[in-house]
Amino acid sequence: MPVAYERIADELRTAIRAGHLRPGDRLPAETRLAERFGRSVPTVREALRALRDEGLVEKRHGVGTFVRRPRTPARRTNLRHQWEKDRARAPLERRARTGATEYDTGLRACDLVFRTHYREVAADAELAAAFGVPEGTELLERDYRTRCAAESAPFALVTSYLVRAVLAADPALLDASNEPWPGGSQNQLHRVGIELDRVEEHVTARPPTPEEAAELELPPGTSVLVLRKVSYDTDGRVVDVSDVVLPGDRTELLFVTPLERW
Repeated sequence: MPVAYERIADELRTAIRAGHLRPGDRLPAETRLAERFGRSVPTVREALRALRDEGLVEKRHGVGTFVRRPRTPARRTNLRHQWEKDRARAPLERRARTGATEYDTGLRACDLVFRTHYREVAADAELAAAFGVPEGTELLERDYRTRCAAESAPFALVTSYLVRAVLAADPALLDASNEPWPGGSQNQLHRVGIELDRVEEHVTARPPTPEEAAELELPPGTSVLVLRKVSYDTDGRVVDVSDVVLPGDRTELLFVTPLERW
């Protein structure tokens, strides 16, 4: 038999899902809810905590509890890499029309807000081993954040590493002000004569760090998907290592594997 807070949570949950309480609506104060349901304020708080854990409501300190606006979902499929390669050598006009985030979400470029940060770092032991270079080799670290303009949380936390010397032949590739780059990383690599042969993606799941939970605006208890993407050129050399942290409450990973005919 449901306990008191579960009955309160169930009634509020039903009102939210039926649209009687809409995204952005403020719920009555805890004292008002306690009067309405004939229960104590601590019982009401337990019900609201359950709804927060489900991602249905959010508490704004000093303001109140609001119905949480649904975040735009993203479907990340392995087919995106061939799609990116197909347009890496396309004319600028075609490359500028859309990017990988639009591919994943169905949004338009005008719906998105993008920011990036470049810095030069020394390869630690793990990255040096991945690239097959000496520890301390200079890398270009690129942090990317893209969000829907109507939302405040990004779709993912992306950090990409490339060997700086590989890009040095084209100084434009070292300048963050040129982002967002039409055609993405595959076009950037194409500019210095690199063609990708394959992309390996290693996916795990774990609880978020406090910083990740805050930036991605995750409901309590939500896990993140952690993706390590390793890109190889046609000579078998690792040319890009990317770490991607994806919010587990609004990301779908889709893997399509074409099978050869008998």
